[in-house]
Amino acid sequence: MAHGGRRRQRAFIGSFTAAGGLGVLTAAVDPDTGALTVLGAADDVPDPSYLAFAPAYDVLYAVSESVEGAVAAYRVHGDKPELTGPPTPTGGSGPTHLSVFDGHVLTADYGSGSVSAVPVRPGGELAPAAADVLRHTGSGPHTERQQGPHAHQVQPDPTGRWAVSVDLGTDSVRVCALDGGKLTVHREIALRPGSGPRHLAFHPGGEHAYVLNELAPTVTVCRWDAGEGALRPVGETPVLSGVPDGDAYPSGIVVSPDGRFVWAAVRGRDTVSVLALDASGEGLTLVAEVPCGGAWPRALALDPSGRFLYAANERSGDVTWFTVDPDTGVPLRGGSVEAPAASCVVFD
Repeated sequence: MAHGGRRRQRAFIGSFTAAGGLGVLTAAVDPDTGALTVLGAADDVPDPSYLAFAPAYDVLYAVSESVEGAVAAYRVHGDKPELTGPPTPTGGSGPTHLSVFDGHVLTADYGSGSVSAVPVRPGGELAPAAADVLRHTGSGPHTERQQGPHAHQVQPDPTGRWAVSVDLGTDSVRVCALDGGKLTVHREIALRPGSGPRHLAFHPGGEHAYVLNELAPTVTVCRWDAGEGALRPVGETPVLSGVPDGDAYPSGIVVSPDGRFVWAAVRGRDTVSVLALDASGEGLTLVAEVPCGGAWPRALALDPSGRFLYAANERSGDVTWFTVDPDTGVPLRGGSVEAPAASCVVFD
């Protein structure tokens, strides 16, 4: 506990152990500056590249981004995360993202182009039952990256009724339902061919979503109708000024709690793009590009207060934090902490 009885804020950092990462790191968060201090690490699971904290269970979940994909559950009461039991196979290959949805952990299995649902026990531990696997189908025009489906992200919509999966290989977003532990596709939404959608973030108002495209450095603005489970693209905005003169692969996207700004990380360019939203939630304008503080920013995260922005810089092996200007949305670098092969940051 912090002084005055306040609960100490913690951050959890995922990393690639195959590239020298330390596994799942626990860090303390300075509430005044946003600075991180690493407290401990657990390397029980290979390549825990993406994490999700479930407050309802007080449990941290991690994918194992391996050929034989798995998901693990950790207790995080101390400085070092502790496994609750053996990792559970996802039934898919190379999971890159996960989320908690309707009594299950959902994983996006990039390698196999599938989404998996792993049951969760009442205490938050993973059930030993086999995962339900929903296999995507399709391809895209990019000959190297889109020969087949590549699910990259899966998350609940703001109402918790639908699970939304983003597929880089098929240029589409699927709206899914989970009934009796079985995933079904309610609707598939096609995006521009060759755009390579990677991650999606919802507007806090719940009526819009923003899809970050990896193969075309843009954001697709969409209307979201939770009643119908329908996503409707209405526009596409570049996240870079000018044409990239080299690698430029957008990765992570976050929306400010007040719905005024969107931030996107761009690997290769090693920048964070700042985009301003108008009051409608549909007008998106690029206003700034700032250095990410390292190399190859794989993910972005906001702390729960929305004051601090974090970039997990995979190739420079650090997490950089920024203070967000509340008027302009431009992040000001505060500092960084060493985190080899860092891949994501989440908060409890």
